[in-house]
Amino acid sequence: MEAGKGLWSLIQDQILGMKWLKDAVGSGLTAMGTDISSRLGGSVHFFIYDIIKITILLCTLIFVISYIQSYFLPERSKRILSRFHGLGARIAAALLGTVTPFCSCSSIPLFMGFTGAGLPLGVTFSFLISSPMVDLGSLVLLTSIFGVKIAAVYVLLGLFVAVLGGTVIEKLHMEAEVEEFIRMAGRVDLEGPALTVRDRLAYARDQVESTFKKVFPYILAGVGIGAVIHNWIPGEWIEAALGSGNPFGVVLAVLVGVPMYADIFGTIPVAEALLAKGAQLGTILSFMMAVTTLSFPSMVMLGKAVKPRLLGTFAAVCTVGIIFVGYSFNLFQYLFI
Repeated sequence: MEAGKGLWSLIQDQILGMKWLKDAVGSGLTAMGTDISSRLGGSVHFFIYDIIKITILLCTLIFVISYIQSYFLPERSKRILSRFHGLGARIAAALLGTVTPFCSCSSIPLFMGFTGAGLPLGVTFSFLISSPMVDLGSLVLLTSIFGVKIAAVYVLLGLFVAVLGGTVIEKLHMEAEVEEFIRMAGRVDLEGPALTVRDRLAYARDQVESTFKKVFPYILAGVGIGAVIHNWIPGEWIEAALGSGNPFGVVLAVLVGVPMYADIFGTIPVAEALLAKGAQLGTILSFMMAVTTLSFPSMVMLGKAVKPRLLGTFAAVCTVGIIFVGYSFNLFQYLFI
């Protein structure tokens, strides 16, 4: 048992968390005369270490997940989902979202295709909620920083919100709230010829290049914000706003997160810094969910495909679900840390 714990600790700290890289960056900066115990030096240390770490994890995860995703092209995904019905279909859609695009704006075209192909609205919305909020990348990244228990709970709660949101929207029978050009679009893109291993590897490589170019600016911004929070903002400020002393901390985190646009890779360094400064775990997870699911740009894109009533319902259901998750997690936080 102890050997197993030691092995997992090694994996989490040195392989996923890359503590060796943190030490190496710190040693390099110290050798160049930088005092990493100072605010400025600590910020530089945090920034360089997190940028390198997240870049390595990002490229590795995109390659692996994109290779897996090559087996779930739109037409095949539609056929898989059409085999399920009711709650099972919404669960399947939420699970499918874990191996699809990394941000909400990338998920919306697939949502449009699935909706135009005739899949039930609740099923397509479960996919739309899950895809940016929960993916294999978030599981690995969260594990590298917060540990496997927190990562697993985040994924499970994200899937819960996705299934619940899809269920509510389906029960409201809002099919007429989808824009007509989407409903009349017909089938999603036809599946091409069977891909060879070389084709899949080439696809994965291309996805690494295109996705990295797209998300790297948000990683820079996220790590920059995290460095400022980690070294310049007093912990008592964060704790007062997002700690257990503020009963509205979860609501505040969601309201702050919604206007932002980032994916899981951009929010991780901010979340890491907030946790170190005393913010509650559920509050942090609510912030991450709000940023990845309800970002303003994605809502604008979705507004082109659905009418205001359905868009508002989607936003309201997601917001309530995320807030519920945050308070629930804060209530049981002691079980996970």
